[in-house]
Amino acid sequence: MSIFNPISLDEIDEVKLMNRIDRKYWFHISKLDELLEKVVPFYDILEINGQRLMEYKSVYFDTADNFMYLKHHNRKLNRYKVRRRTYLTTNDDFFEIKLKTNKKRTVKKRIASEFGKTNFLESETVFLENKTPFKANELANSLNNQFYRITLIHKEKLDRCTIDIQPKFWNDKGKISFENLVIFELKKGRSLKSSPMVSLLRKMKIRQRGLSKYCTGRAFLEPELKRNAFKPRLRFIYKYILI
Repeated sequence: MSIFNPISLDEIDEVKLMNRIDRKYWFHISKLDELLEKVVPFYDILEINGQRLMEYKSVYFDTADNFMYLKHHNRKLNRYKVRRRTYLTTNDDFFEIKLKTNKKRTVKKRIASEFGKTNFLESETVFLENKTPFKANELANSLNNQFYRITLIHKEKLDRCTIDIQPKFWNDKGKISFENLVIFELKKGRSLKSSPMVSLLRKMKIRQRGLSKYCTGRAFLEPELKRNAFKPRLRFIYKYILI
């Protein structure tokens, strides 16, 4: 990562992309170094407090009947994810709501939060009930996760890429770690076709595959959940990642 030019948090305001289209890829960590070497001419790397590999922790919330999980599994749009996330590098905590619209855009909204809280803050309750169809008393902690992230910013601010590595998941059903898994997400305000990253990934035979960290973590930890739609991804991870 030292071969990239750094870019600061203040400089990436125009590519926060809270309303965006995105494309996900995932692959074995053995391919990561080659990919990073190939994209150096096109991208800078986010650096905060001298760090380029940032640690994140999240807790996800869902209803007792797993409404949000199942809506994703059933490939329904206008679906939500609700989480509290801490950005350990900056010591920032946010309560975040993500909506995948019926136009397949991802819209994220967030407010300041306190990560260690077990109950919803009053501000979170108001935010949740204003921005989603859910009530705070309908939701409970359903999954925790932790991972490390590299963020690449196109030199002309055309797009942003997040590279999440070594994700871990746990809840009251158990815990699991994927030391060799890379979850790569390309984010852009408009069409992704013009991104140099798309052709580079294609040349490396890294195919686009949707992957929700939330749904994947729960599907692995809770085999009793409906997961037919996720089985090809789970089989791939079992065969090629968990080695």
